[in-house]
Amino acid sequence: MAPVIIFMVVVAPIWLILHYRSKGQVSQGLSEEEYIQLSELSELADNMTDRIQTLEAILDAETPDWRSKL
Repeated sequence: MAPVIIFMVVVAPIWLILHYRSKGQVSQGLSEEEYIQLSELSELADNMTDRIQTLEAILDAETPDWRSKL
């Protein structure tokens, strides 16, 4: 019986506080800094996609069967 009482008095309230605090942070969405960082990463990914497509086009022109050699 004592472990149940200790759990209800000590562990359960801390658990509930931490749980609902984390839920509140998730529902707030992205901060301005996180949004800026996400935008920068998205732009870098787009640039990388363009570069990869360019490199593949060059390889296709110079060595048409390069994909089959992988």
